[in-house]
Amino acid sequence: MRYPKAGSEKERARFTELQRRLGPLYRRVFADRLAPRTVVVVPSLSLDADIITKIQGAPHYEERLLCLLMLLRMPYTRVVYATSVPIHATIIDYYLHLLAGVPHSHARQRLTLVACGESSSAPLTAKILANRSVLRRLRAAIGDPALAHLVCFNVSSLERTLSVRLGIPLYGCDPALADLGSKSSSRQIFRAAGVTMPDGFEALRDRQDVAAALAALKRRHRSLESAVVKLNDGFSGEGNARFRYRSGDADAHSEAHIDRRLPRRLLYEATDQTWERYAAKLAEMGGIVEAFVTGDEARSPSVQCRIDPRRVVEVVSTHEQVLGGRSGQVFVGCEFPADDRYRAELQDAGERVAEVLRDRGVLGRFGVDFVVVREDGRWSPYAIEINLRKGGTTHPFLMLDFLTDGMYDRETGVYRTPAGQARYYVATDNLHERRYLGLSPDDLVRIALEQRLHFHAPSQEGVVFHLIGALELHGKLGMVCIGADRDRARRLYGRTVEILNREGRGRARRRRTRHRLLAPGPT
Repeated sequence: MRYPKAGSEKERARFTELQRRLGPLYRRVFADRLAPRTVVVVPSLSLDADIITKIQGAPHYEERLLCLLMLLRMPYTRVVYATSVPIHATIIDYYLHLLAGVPHSHARQRLTLVACGESSSAPLTAKILANRSVLRRLRAAIGDPALAHLVCFNVSSLERTLSVRLGIPLYGCDPALADLGSKSSSRQIFRAAGVTMPDGFEALRDRQDVAAALAALKRRHRSLESAVVKLNDGFSGEGNARFRYRSGDADAHSEAHIDRRLPRRLLYEATDQTWERYAAKLAEMGGIVEAFVTGDEARSPSVQCRIDPRRVVEVVSTHEQVLGGRSGQVFVGCEFPADDRYRAELQDAGERVAEVLRDRGVLGRFGVDFVVVREDGRWSPYAIEINLRKGGTTHPFLMLDFLTDGMYDRETGVYRTPAGQARYYVATDNLHERRYLGLSPDDLVRIALEQRLHFHAPSQEGVVFHLIGALELHGKLGMVCIGADRDRARRLYGRTVEILNREGRGRARRRRTRHRLLAPGPT
């Protein structure tokens, strides 16, 4: 079968035709749990190659959307899940056993796993498009394309091509609108939505632009101590660099003064970054400079929104983001929900941003990140960026939603089960310890059972693990700890980390002992 050339006008026209199916499909199928459907999940990280190589255990991030296997709780839903390499059978069993009330065999019959058999750093979608055998298997698994749609982590031109070649619509934003999620466009969207953001400059292209912006910020705010330079398409804070003004510099607001010192003064979040590489990326993708907002206390919440195929805007959730890195700008985890003292204000701001994006054609889930600072007892939110894709807060919330079948109450900011009980969680993608190296998926399941860390369906509390495939080789794991209140979720998180650390120490001790016993003696 002949397909339009990738990136061509014909391909874009065909993609537009397919996307028109989503509205009727959404109205007819999505709300009916008994309606037949096929969901094709391609969890490709179709991002800048330099960004992907910085993520420890990146291939296993394709496992984060395994939460969508919970769709199999609907008896006539089929899920087709594609990955670069096969997923360990224990991991699949682990997720299927979370389907309370659904026989394992029934769910397994409706699940098709398709692996490319290639572990390179290329995006999964690119691997699929280059492999005719994999494409044929995906098409064969779809069944009726009129009842199918595609779900991805983020949408690029690669996912548009895949949608056209599979002949099914994609529940996500048209890649032609991808720039709306850049750092520069985020600031423009915030301005259009009337949402407060840090003072700054966008659409910067080179060293001179950055130096001029930093100097202008210092002239406007003489007491400003630091600013942030961000690459337009940086991911998880890795494209950020902090610039500190020095109080003793008489020419701290001089463009020439800053330009001379810029390569030495930037503190990069990516520990292996250099000025030469950073400058090259700046020239390639552009960037922004904005004031580093400070106060008596600072936090980093986010709002998750959704624009459905009917063009209805919904605020889905709020989170407190847990950040790490050299200057606290890299996402490592989250707590749900955000603090009540500013949650409602965040929701309103997120909704205004979503309305602007909807009017520009955006579809699907996205997040808006904020910095909230406390000054003189008052919390003030500043919008920071739009993530026009699924993110680190997406799969924890989906897991809670699928496991409990409850609902987010926007008025109170609390998630409630069908019985009206509140649920909170603490989640991470980045539980990373050398002592975990060598722990297999089977080891993790054993530990969870022995220590009662599994999710308990009757109480609707407990732990759900993800990124399990990264544990053995990378010592890295993700998890969602769900509790009836915030303190219970935090205690469960702390207890789980304590148990895993203890198990990891014991394994490391046994490994060292075995190594000593096997070491050759003196000759």
